[in-house]
Amino acid sequence: MKSDALWLRAHIIRTIRDFFWERGFLEVETPLLIPANAPEEHINPVTALPWQLQTSPEICMKRLLCRGHQRLFQISHCWRADERGSRHLSEFTMLEWYRAGSDYQALMADCEGLLQNVATHCMPDNPFYRHKSLIIDPFRFWRHITVQEAFLQFGHADVWDCLQKGQYEEVLTGHIEPKLAEFSEPVILMDYPAELAALACLKPGHEKLAERFELYLGGLELANGFSELNDPDEQRSRFEDANCVRLKNGSTPLPLPEPFLRELADMPASAGIALGVDRLVMLAAGADTIDEVVAFTPEEI
Repeated sequence: MKSDALWLRAHIIRTIRDFFWERGFLEVETPLLIPANAPEEHINPVTALPWQLQTSPEICMKRLLCRGHQRLFQISHCWRADERGSRHLSEFTMLEWYRAGSDYQALMADCEGLLQNVATHCMPDNPFYRHKSLIIDPFRFWRHITVQEAFLQFGHADVWDCLQKGQYEEVLTGHIEPKLAEFSEPVILMDYPAELAALACLKPGHEKLAERFELYLGGLELANGFSELNDPDEQRSRFEDANCVRLKNGSTPLPLPEPFLRELADMPASAGIALGVDRLVMLAAGADTIDEVVAFTPEEI
C-alpha cells in the first residue's frame, strides 16, 4: 500500500504544480527557519534556538505580496510541536497559495478546480476521494454552509453562545464534524465568528463575521483560507490577544513577527489558503491514516 501511495503522492504533487503554473502563479521557496511565526493560541512551534521552524510559510509569503507579487504558491514542509495522531504529524507538507486583488470566494473556486484536476489526472479510472466508507465526488455541486448555520442545524446551539461558554470545540468536534462526514460532496464551512478570525479580515457589513472558510471532505478538514487582514495595528492586537490566551492556558507567549507587521500595510487586498498535502493524498488513496502516505513516520526514523 505504501509504495502505491508514494507513487500517487508524487503524481499529486506534480499535478498541483502544473495546476498553479498553468494559471500564472509563481512558485516560491521561503525560509524554513524563521525568528517568529504568527502566534496562535493552540499551535506550538518547534524551536531551533534561538529561532523556530515554520508552522506555515504564510508570514514570508505575505511579505512577498507586500512587495508587489500577485499570485504565489508554495509546497513546503512545516512543523508543529506535539501533533501526532492518525491525521497529524509534527512534520508535514503544506500547500499554500495567495492571490492579490481577490477575496476568499476566489479561493473557494481554486479549491474546486484543484480537487477536480487532481481527481481527473491522478485517479482517472475512479475520480473520487474516499474517507472511511464514504465516497466524495468533487464534481458534484459543493455544499456551502456558514458556521452559524452548521451550529444551529447540527449542534442545536448558537455559535456565539458556545464561544462564550467555552464549548465551541466540543460542539464542533462532537456534533458538527460528524455530520459533515455524511456528505458525499465537498463541504465549505464559511463565515466564521469574528472571535475566530485569525489572520482574516472581517466581512463588510457583517462585523461579527470573518471572511474565513475551511474545506471538509468526508468530515476531514483539508484546507483553511481567508480574505487577508492587512491592517498592522489590528493584526498586532490579535497576536497580542493570542499570546494572552496562551499565557492563560499555561503556554509560553510567542515572539511577534515584527518585519511582517512593519510591511503589512503595503499588502493589497488579498486572499490566502493553506491545504494539507498529506491529507489530500490520504483522501485520494482512501487511506485510513496519514502514516500510509508518507515515506517515513517519526517512529520509523
